[in-house]
Amino acid sequence: MCFHTSQTKKVIELENRYDVSLTKDDAREVYDIPRYHLNGFSHPDMLIIPQEGPSALAPALWGIVPGNKKPEQLTDYYKEAVRYGGGLNAQSEKLFNHFIYKNSALTRRCIIPVTGFFEPHEYKGKKFPFHIKNKNNDVLSLAGLYTIIGDVVTFTILTKKASPLFAKIHNKKNRQPVILQKDFEQEWLKDDLNENGINELINLNFNEEVLDTYTVSRDLFSPRINSDTASIIDEVKYEGIII
Repeated sequence: MCFHTSQTKKVIELENRYDVSLTKDDAREVYDIPRYHLNGFSHPDMLIIPQEGPSALAPALWGIVPGNKKPEQLTDYYKEAVRYGGGLNAQSEKLFNHFIYKNSALTRRCIIPVTGFFEPHEYKGKKFPFHIKNKNNDVLSLAGLYTIIGDVVTFTILTKKASPLFAKIHNKKNRQPVILQKDFEQEWLKDDLNENGINELINLNFNEEVLDTYTVSRDLFSPRINSDTASIIDEVKYEGIII
């Protein structure tokens, strides 16, 4: 599963990378602030590229909400949904039969740009976070779905069965986010993509040779510590953990 991410690029860097424009230019200064640890369970406001506006970089809340809800119901819904993972991730295997996902699968797919994400590795009964990033520090494009609740957009990150690399890292759940190859990012947002085409993109193997994977501080998992600091993406080695 993917419940923790980082996004440290300036808005202009994302705009240039994806050929998009921020929809709320007056919020540019806010989104320019590096966010080293975005904890999904706090439902942070992030930037996505939506299928319905593929030239837009739009604010959205992490945690997908059914389309029949109202903006004033979001807080209560998130409190209830925490037992189901808070809507942070969507199993791609359920894409076309889940009561929320099926309404977004064909028309409301999105790209979530991140500079990295974190996955838990279990060793001797303890969890140790791994940070996964691009070796060249380019963004990673995670595949997602979204809904529109009044004037609020909510989204989820798609996951799939772990590759051999991610099975070693996320060694209990054996899941990973769907990472889009750069050449297929725009394909993911096409309106004429059918069910077969969507599944093909989800199941494409990402070139993992470009990824850097390493352990970081266990402070990432502590609710008592502010882990949204630059040091949280620094490598911390632990005896016995080798991937």
